Amino acid sequence: MTFWALIIATAVLIAVFLGISILRRRDTREPSTAYDLQVYREQLASVDRDLARGVIADADAERVRTEISRRILAADAQMQSLSEPQGPSKWISVAASVFVAAILVGGGSWMYLKLGAAGLPDQPLSLRLEMADALRTERPSQAEAEAATPPAPLPQLDESYASLLGQLRETVSGRPDDLQGHILLAQHEANAGNFHAAYKAQQRVIELSGNTAPADAYSHLAEMMILATNGYISPEAEDALKQSLQRDPRHGPALYYLGQMMVQVGRPDIGYRIWVDALASAPTNAPWATAIRAQMDDLAFRAGVFNAAPMPAGNPGPGEDDIEAAASLTAQERQEMILGMVEQLSDRLATEGGSPEEWARLIGALGVVGDIDRATAIYAEAQSVFSDNDNALDILGAAAAQAGVTR
Repeated sequence: MTFWALIIATAVLIAVFLGISILRRRDTREPSTAYDLQVYREQLASVDRDLARGVIADADAERVRTEISRRILAADAQMQSLSEPQGPSKWISVAASVFVAAILVGGGSWMYLKLGAAGLPDQPLSLRLEMADALRTERPSQAEAEAATPPAPLPQLDESYASLLGQLRETVSGRPDDLQGHILLAQHEANAGNFHAAYKAQQRVIELSGNTAPADAYSHLAEMMILATNGYISPEAEDALKQSLQRDPRHGPALYYLGQMMVQVGRPDIGYRIWVDALASAPTNAPWATAIRAQMDDLAFRAGVFNAAPMPAGNPGPGEDDIEAAASLTAQERQEMILGMVEQLSDRLATEGGSPEEWARLIGALGVVGDIDRATAIYAEAQSVFSDNDNALDILGAAAAQAGVTR
């Protein structure tokens, strides 16, 4: 009530001051005839002085006084007419004052009831951080979120596909240790929109893979959990994302969903930083990077970041399209074009680092230009950089084999 009393008193006080200003009848500025009157009075005094000194005769002095007096009377009459109070009539001023008071007091109260929160206590930054931590810690589990999520309509499956999916389920249920079977089951359950069954099969894939499960396996698990809850990222999905990032700290899809999770728990500032770091090493045209860029402006606003630098559209470097475009050039032009892009990518990876796909692209490009020795050296360096990432080593190994570095 104290808050309301202060707000209403402030509005009433402002309305009173405005009302006084409206009701006060405006006086005109001093008319020019007031200056004329002053001049005429000085002329009268001058006539008396001239007469006392004998400069002018009595008859002339009387004639001049008469003329000046006539002008004084005319100027005074004109000034009296101009000094009458000006402005709107009294009833219009009263109506305007009432209208202003109603807008200030009534309109302000109505707007606050619609947009404000009268009973909400102060929320300093420290309190908001505590609330975000509590929200993250106490948020619903995967099972609770799925129970609260309304069932989504499943896509209409082709009869033959539905039959094959049923056979796959039956086969996998009889072979619980079949890794490849569970991989296929997770994939096809997701295709059919059965995300709960899909992530259950993916969990079995990870169990069967053991310590060799790559970052992709965990990010796929998290994604299926998120789809099963219609976009909500549960503590279980967060754990899967962390497992993915432990195996590949630059794993794009995992960084995308982790940033989303931080937004959901009230920390858009952390989510923004995660997404900025993710885009710094994003491969060209990666779908998850495109999704980040589409939401980055809104997230920057929510994170309190203004005048943010434009997000990069993708990392430069020679891709397959670049190599194919070079086919229309002469042999020398093509070689120069590829070498220029190779050097550009090589310099950036040496100074800023990059994803396994970018290192693999560099190795493949060096193989295209026939620089096998340098491709071998880059491959060895990349193996050292990603020594603890089995998935990345597989990508690099495939690129090395294609470039002729390994057989």
